Amino acid sequence: MDFELKIKRINELYHKSQREGLTDEEKQEQAKLRAEYVANVRANLKSQLDNVSIQEADGSITSLGEKFGKQTS
Repeated sequence: MDFELKIKRINELYHKSQREGLTDEEKQEQAKLRAEYVANVRANLKSQLDNVSIQEADGSITSLGEKFGKQTS
C-alpha cells in the first residue's frame, strides 16, 4: 500500500471511530497502520539526521551520521 494511501486510510478509520466506532478488525488495522506510519517517520528522521554535520566550537566538523548513525534506536 502506498504511503499516501496508508495516511488516507488512517484518517478514514479515525473519523469512523469518532462517528460510530470501529470493529475489532478495524481497530487492529488502525493499530498496524499507525505503527507502520511511526516507523516510517522515525526512519525518515534518522536518515535526515545522518546527513547533518555540526561545526564544533574549535572549528572541526562532526557528522551526526558518523557519530551516532551506527547506534540503533
